[in-house]
Amino acid sequence: MRSRAPALLAALAVVTSTAADASPPDPYAAPGPRPAPTAGTLDARYADTHRDIATALNTAREAGDDDRERALSGLLRPGRRFLSFDARGRGRAVEVFGDLIAADRVAIVVPGADGTLNGYDSWKFAGGGARSLHEEARRVSPGGRLAVIAWLGYASPATLSTDVLTVGRADDASRGLRRFVTEIRRVNGSASLALLCHSYGSVVCAKAARHVPAQDIALFGSPGTGVRRASDLRTRARVWAGRAGGDWMSLVPNVRFFGVGFGTDPTERSYGARVFDAGSGRHSGYLKPGSTSLHSLTLIALGRTLEVPRA
Repeated sequence: MRSRAPALLAALAVVTSTAADASPPDPYAAPGPRPAPTAGTLDARYADTHRDIATALNTAREAGDDDRERALSGLLRPGRRFLSFDARGRGRAVEVFGDLIAADRVAIVVPGADGTLNGYDSWKFAGGGARSLHEEARRVSPGGRLAVIAWLGYASPATLSTDVLTVGRADDASRGLRRFVTEIRRVNGSASLALLCHSYGSVVCAKAARHVPAQDIALFGSPGTGVRRASDLRTRARVWAGRAGGDWMSLVPNVRFFGVGFGTDPTERSYGARVFDAGSGRHSGYLKPGSTSLHSLTLIALGRTLEVPRA
């Protein structure tokens, strides 16, 4: 099996897409300037981003982009608060659930492949998943002061692309994540931090780990992190790992071959992470309401680490 793994990865690497070359020019405008996020400017930041989403919604209507129109209409529902937004391409968005200024704990959900604005509100992806986690936290810890952030703040690769097999997107994304955490610390410098990192997002978090002052880093549905063991991440954070019983990621070879692949499965004993019970769900189901994995990740997000069920 080991000898066939590099060949399998090489075969996967030839999957490419030419859709971008054939597509028309992007009709969506770049986001406008926004005030740097601080406790004093946060409401203005939310308001500016709301206007950008409304502008993009008008563009979607004019362009006849029905899927994007439906997605953006949902983002404009009352009470939603976005720190940043960009409708160009597959889209980016960063949303806050809870009171970021008053929080004593902040959890950032870092999504994996196939993150787009069109699918953003599904619990399978960043926005819907972060909302599920915040709702579960309110159930588990009524009155708790947890803020959850959905961070679709990078160009998430498509599953059927060569980008998903290498660290290229993760290199750029990790720098963006580091800058974002610095901004959050300006808003609330006293809250402790957890990174919850799904699939390719675990590669992003691994790249950023030593530069981010997190207390907990949870890797779930991970293809590997590019290092052999948790200590190689050079972080003081507690490192957690989980893989659901029905996750197809268990079929992906954990190798690195000429820059393709990400190496050791973080749930292996040799990696040295704290392995949590992720239930029996599928690769996209870790933040599904009512799931074992969501409950485990919520306890990690809350910092209630002694209560996290182990696998």
